[in-house]
Amino acid sequence: MSKHTTFKIGGNARLVVYPENEEQISAFVKEAKSAGIRLIAIGNGSNLLVDDNGIDACVMILDEHFSEIKLIDDDTVYASAGAMLIKVCRFAYDNGLSGLEFAYGIPGSCGGGAYMNAGAYGGEMKDVLFRCSHIDKNGNKGFLENEELRLSYRHSAYYDNGCIITGLYFKLKKGSKADIKAKMDDLITRRRNKQPLEYPSAGSTFKRPEGYFAGALIEECNLKGRSVGGAQVSEKHCGFVINKGGATCRDVLDLCKICSDTVYEQKGVKLEMEIRITK
Repeated sequence: MSKHTTFKIGGNARLVVYPENEEQISAFVKEAKSAGIRLIAIGNGSNLLVDDNGIDACVMILDEHFSEIKLIDDDTVYASAGAMLIKVCRFAYDNGLSGLEFAYGIPGSCGGGAYMNAGAYGGEMKDVLFRCSHIDKNGNKGFLENEELRLSYRHSAYYDNGCIITGLYFKLKKGSKADIKAKMDDLITRRRNKQPLEYPSAGSTFKRPEGYFAGALIEECNLKGRSVGGAQVSEKHCGFVINKGGATCRDVLDLCKICSDTVYEQKGVKLEMEIRITK
């Protein structure tokens, strides 16, 4: 699984499959249920930390077969779950549509973005996402829309319902291409300047505590650059735990525990992991 996550960490999966369409997803879901095998769907693996011993499950990877991006009407964009968010942002720009600029540079797929209501720089998926199609845990096609999606901070209905997201529908607004490009350029520059994009990671390691910023709390506790094995609190942005080289899942978890324990002891603030830990 180290080949299928942006952290570059993780042992083997029991089985990996690459569905080419929704019918195959449905068939895999039904077969896995019948055989009593756990099924996990992933896209770019940008928010996953996989156990060193691997995953006792069948991993379904939604790749280029689920990368379609198209206009539904003048201000509605459809993207398959495996499409990269950065490509959807570029597609929106090409069509003079505004609203997705915040996601430019988020290294995940659309499905993962919807699953966790991804956000950055004051924007979230919930601001533009109004419908998701899916395959449910019985292998049937369905969809959720608007309030049914239950989009909140780094959470959606899909955390709880066992469905596999297959497609997303975004409602955007017509805008000036020059303004859209300027905002996208500004955000990608800020990411490159402030985030450790040169190292493998899963993005922001901790959720933002109400009234605080996790990275600032960690830095104030003098944990910048703190390492356990190959895992390190980034010296560029303390909100990121990075794989400095050869990090294991255990290295990352031990370092995260040091951070959360220290912040709680010194600041009285509890840090909650944003990364999904999978085994």
